[in-house]
Amino acid sequence: MIVDLPDTTTAKISKALVRIREEGGAVALGRVLTLIIAAELGNEENAIEAANDASREHPMRVIVLSTQAEGAIAHEPRVDAEIRVGGDAGASEVIVLRAYGDAASDPESLVTGLLLPDAPVVAWWPGEAPAVPAESPLGRIAYRRITDASAQPDPQAALTRICSTYRPGDTDFAWTRLTLWRAQLAAVLDQPPYEPITAVSVSGALDSPSTTLLAAWLQLQLQVPVDYELTSGQHANGIHGVHLTRASGVISLEREVPGIATLTQSGQPVQDLTLKRRSLRDCLSDELRRLDPDELYGEVITCGLPQLAGPTTSTGDHS
Repeated sequence: MIVDLPDTTTAKISKALVRIREEGGAVALGRVLTLIIAAELGNEENAIEAANDASREHPMRVIVLSTQAEGAIAHEPRVDAEIRVGGDAGASEVIVLRAYGDAASDPESLVTGLLLPDAPVVAWWPGEAPAVPAESPLGRIAYRRITDASAQPDPQAALTRICSTYRPGDTDFAWTRLTLWRAQLAAVLDQPPYEPITAVSVSGALDSPSTTLLAAWLQLQLQVPVDYELTSGQHANGIHGVHLTRASGVISLEREVPGIATLTQSGQPVQDLTLKRRSLRDCLSDELRRLDPDELYGEVITCGLPQLAGPTTSTGDHS
């Protein structure tokens, strides 16, 4: 069910929520958190769909604040709202606020009256993020702040900025997308022979900040210099592969086919492994499982990344 509230206020939205609950019982009260999604007008539906899917694991109230892109034609100040419950909201309740003109100048006041009482707040910018998320109006009220470097105009430059602006509670989907890669590499190194790694190389797409974070994590954990290559081209996307050198040979984990990685080790049969790019829903669900700061991410972004030497770059296609 979707209830439209054109040219409305926070007080009217709150009253409408109460009325919906009293009349239909459609809005449950067992929410564990409030998720605020800050998006540009017209670009919020993919994020809402991901939040709806994630809400089946994390029941929550979702507040979507959609504002005009910088430089867009100015409108008269007003707020249009939608309340989505039931089949249109997964296991959550979704409040969509579309703010125009000066009505969008104070985002904190727009959402404060709609927050669940005594529940943690998570802020997510699925598109372009503030320069310093923790100091933004929405970031100041959030326990966790989720950004996505790959959605920024220059993903590699976005990582550099995150490195200098990180605050405990910040996280980025470029890191979350590494979970399966990190788990697979850790599993390989937990098997004999337990030889030290002497050299590491990582390759991936130029627009893949996850490749750079993977290199920083490996250098931090293995305490060896890591060479990494970033490739541009029509078919270059995501992480391409990791090569770990030790006395008995090279461990290679390469993803040349989308969703499938090939693991090659000296003295072992070649293995094909499922290694898909994680969806928005998977990344969001993963981040909502913890509301305390991700200390390992903080260490990688503030210590590992600055110590990483610059990448080599090339042009070519990678299928």
